[in-house]
Amino acid sequence: MDILQITNLQKRFGDKVVLKGLNLSVPEQSIFGFIGKNGAGKTTTMKMVLGLMNPEEGEIVVAGESVTYGQTKTNRHIGYLPDVPEYYSFMTPAEYLIFCGEITGMKKEELKARVRELLDLVGLGGEKHRIKGFSRGMKQRLGIAQALLNHPKLLICDEPTSALDPVGRKEILDILLAVREQTTVLFSTHILSDVEKICTDVAFLNDGVVTMQGRLADIKAGYRTEKYLLETERESDVALLLEACSDCKRIGQTQIEFSEKKHTLFEMVQYITNQRIPVLKIERMEPSLESLFMEVVAK
Repeated sequence: MDILQITNLQKRFGDKVVLKGLNLSVPEQSIFGFIGKNGAGKTTTMKMVLGLMNPEEGEIVVAGESVTYGQTKTNRHIGYLPDVPEYYSFMTPAEYLIFCGEITGMKKEELKARVRELLDLVGLGGEKHRIKGFSRGMKQRLGIAQALLNHPKLLICDEPTSALDPVGRKEILDILLAVREQTTVLFSTHILSDVEKICTDVAFLNDGVVTMQGRLADIKAGYRTEKYLLETERESDVALLLEACSDCKRIGQTQIEFSEKKHTLFEMVQYITNQRIPVLKIERMEPSLESLFMEVVAK
């Protein structure tokens, strides 16, 4: 079942058409990467899912209920982390989450237990300092805790790792991976390496429409090639392989690329064995998400 369905979504700002009939389906219990260049319309789409912006045309359904602009009852199913979350800086993390829970009417005992659980989940369980002294990464982690407070069916994160250092990015990705047991995660990004690390499903947004979407493994399998990467231990052995393999291509000091169209993997392994060539690795060359996205953008 899909937790989020978007059909023929269209939006313009003046003369600029941002979305030109966007269709998107997000399966339950997935980690869904919504990929697009800066300014492609990812944030606009998310604001319309939250009922905060009015589309010209199209339908948005969250957990089986239609989203209506200005009437945000469907948001009880959604937790949302904007790209730059804002806080009351004089509060501690626990005080802030309790404040948010009280606003939504959570029972006192349930709220206290939930706050402890979520702060531990995002690595802020022992943090007693005021939010004003937090780093960007700590604020993002607190934002995820706040977004999960009411047990949402869908967690939406807008560019959650874009301004973080490598350590901060890893922390956020690890948290998103962990919360998959609790909710469906949809996050927009232009950082493709983040998507490859944790996403089960993806969609590419380009020129106002989704040009490719589905399970990441299936998409990669559809673009899989017959090419292999072979890395030798000694640089001198590369020349030997190039001489024996007519379609081999050198791509590094000790690396070559070959295709099974002319030489099967078995034949290459047999030749390497016969010649006693020390090999560090042989692997199928999988298409990268970057190469797929560049192909989509070029069309």
